[in-house]
Amino acid sequence: MKARRGPMLRLVNVLRRYRGWMLLGALMALLGVLAGIGLLAVAGHFIAAMGLAGVAGVALNYFTPAALIRLFAIVRTGGRYLERLLTHEATLRTLSGLRLWLFDRLLPLAPARTGFLSHADLFSRLRADVDRLEHAFLGVGVPVVVAVLAVPVVLVVQAIHVWPLAVFTAGVLLVVAIMLPWWLVHRGEAPSVAIAERETALREGVDDLVRGAPELMLYDAFERRQQEVEAIAARQHEDRRTLDRLQGWSSALVPWTAQAVAIASIGWATVAYREHALQAADIAMLALLALAVFEVVAALPEALAQLGATRLSARRVFALADQQPVVPDPLQPAPSPQGFDLVVRGLRVRHAGMSEPVLDGLDLDLPAGARVAITGVSGSGKSTLVNVLTRLLPCEAGQVSLDGRPIEVYAGDAVRAKMAVVEQRTQLFRASLRENLCIAAPDASEGAMRDALRIAQLMPFVETLGDGLDTWLGESGVQLSGGEARRVAIARAVLADRPILLLDEPTEGLDADTAAALMQALGDWSHGRSVLLISHRLGAVSRLVDCVLHLEGGRLHPWRAGGPPA
Repeated sequence: MKARRGPMLRLVNVLRRYRGWMLLGALMALLGVLAGIGLLAVAGHFIAAMGLAGVAGVALNYFTPAALIRLFAIVRTGGRYLERLLTHEATLRTLSGLRLWLFDRLLPLAPARTGFLSHADLFSRLRADVDRLEHAFLGVGVPVVVAVLAVPVVLVVQAIHVWPLAVFTAGVLLVVAIMLPWWLVHRGEAPSVAIAERETALREGVDDLVRGAPELMLYDAFERRQQEVEAIAARQHEDRRTLDRLQGWSSALVPWTAQAVAIASIGWATVAYREHALQAADIAMLALLALAVFEVVAALPEALAQLGATRLSARRVFALADQQPVVPDPLQPAPSPQGFDLVVRGLRVRHAGMSEPVLDGLDLDLPAGARVAITGVSGSGKSTLVNVLTRLLPCEAGQVSLDGRPIEVYAGDAVRAKMAVVEQRTQLFRASLRENLCIAAPDASEGAMRDALRIAQLMPFVETLGDGLDTWLGESGVQLSGGEARRVAIARAVLADRPILLLDEPTEGLDADTAAALMQALGDWSHGRSVLLISHRLGAVSRLVDCVLHLEGGRLHPWRAGGPPA
């Protein structure tokens, strides 16, 4: 069913929980517009009638129209205020809800389904594309609903007084409110889509320049990449100029047409007055009504010109959300495992696009409390094994068992709840040291944090910081060195206090003395826990483990110092 729906219909379906806010916002917008039209029409009629009464020297009941003018003015002001309040509240709620909805669907996809996206592209879909969907409600939905409901009211009033004028106005509105927006959507879709696509490419290019500056400079490619980014920006600027020209012509055409219809209204109304079918004051009212009705539809051409970019953003968001996890949870997961014996038999894993498996027939026993190290060259499959054990990657053949049952029978979160993982690439957030530690244990006390930092051999460094645990780490932990960042990750694993500890290159970037002290402290702390340690070279890590295995040819072999696997 989803495949047959357009992206905009799917967006409406996803956001149906906010329809109350949307309807209230649209209702207040309609109320404000109708009150504004009524104010303009009644005020025009009243002023003209007062002038004519003064010239003729006759009495006029001004209490009723004066009261109506005050009423319309109050309703118009209140309606516009409530419209801004409710429509923006609805927009912010829908954007927040949509971003959380998308994030919830991204979590089960990582890392297998999201690894093909760059940081900039993923950020674009989570933020820029979702933000652009604001236009669907605030820029298109509200103006269209208001126009559809308000325009017939004006046409009925015109028809009551001069029906040919109503027919003429309806024909002109058909051109301005339907044909002109359709033409703008047709002509403006290509540049608006190109702007959105180049915005993503521009963000990726800038991200490359910032994150990859050292490598680009090393290979003398920084200037070339910078020129490519500038070329993308120039093409985006040309697309914006094209779209702005289209919107400029449409913005000019609507008021010109409104003036022409107002003049025609005066002409038709004058003829009707001469035929004694209208009062003189009705001429001013009908002319002002013509101006008012075109104010209602004035926003449609410009709003619909952006529809192409909005549809593109919706397609990009749903394309990401529609992907299925490569390791789905069972429909009826088994209760969480109580023990933590880990057994791997005949494991075969093949990455997408690879003809040969990276792991082929791998066997591993990690009983509760065991400590095993795995060595091997880069690309031999060590990190892949960790991702399989944590149910982030599927296996082609073989079986992984936890507490005597295949891990496929458990929910992924239940398996990962038994494991604390220190990945080779440390992920730190733009927050304080305390907040980065709280990711592992939100309720951890300051004493527990200091104990974890002490085990990670980071406490002496923290004591030198002016703000201590409240020190700001910056974007991706830029304030820390690689070794310090890795030890923050180890402290998080200690705080998580899981029965299985998976360490991927825990001593990378550390000097020999610090690495030795870290392994000694982890050895004392991890008593009774299972440890699986991955490293290119043994060195200090041998202090922590009881058994060393070598990964080669997709299988584990007993390791023998100074020679190939036994």
